Amino acid sequence: MKTFRRTAILLFGLLPIGFAQVALAALKEGDLAPEFKAQASLAGKAFKFSLKDALGKGPVVVYFFPSAYTQGCNIQAHEFAVRHDKFAAANTTIIGVSLDSIARLNDFSADPDYCAGKVPVASDADGSIAKSFELTVRNAKAGIKDTRGVEIDHGFAERTTFVVTPNGKIVSTIGGLAPAENVEKALAVVQQVAKGRQSTPSR
Repeated sequence: MKTFRRTAILLFGLLPIGFAQVALAALKEGDLAPEFKAQASLAGKAFKFSLKDALGKGPVVVYFFPSAYTQGCNIQAHEFAVRHDKFAAANTTIIGVSLDSIARLNDFSADPDYCAGKVPVASDADGSIAKSFELTVRNAKAGIKDTRGVEIDHGFAERTTFVVTPNGKIVSTIGGLAPAENVEKALAVVQQVAKGRQSTPSR
């Protein structure tokens, strides 16, 4: 697995090896998730996302990814889209967050190969949301292009996923995994949360 991650990063030409490791500084289980609002996109249409509002409906998976239209992020978005119904069955909202502009995310959210109109993604153009979750943000590097051949002109937040329960607390911080494994782990966590809520007797 370590060999796979190193190879993938070399192929992507985007991120240093450290980005594949566990996010040691990230907020941990039991921490309160910082409230945030951001311009987001779903199926190519921009809207305002509020973590507080989303938590009013159930758990939220907040997944930070380095950039739309890069190989690992393409895989991760696709996997979230494929499993969207399973997350919905666990009454869970998914929101991706990156430093991409909303214009790039409009394309990405509608792309049938990736978000497929199912997974909303939010623009954290200045990296402030990522930093509030204590994630590392790296500056853009000149000449880096995405999988469409378009130059990437924004910075990168480390790939880390947080599962937040309706009380605003982080129940799981997921880092250091390949993109598809990251999604599988997030799904396992929210299904466990849903199972625990169902087994709790009503008062």
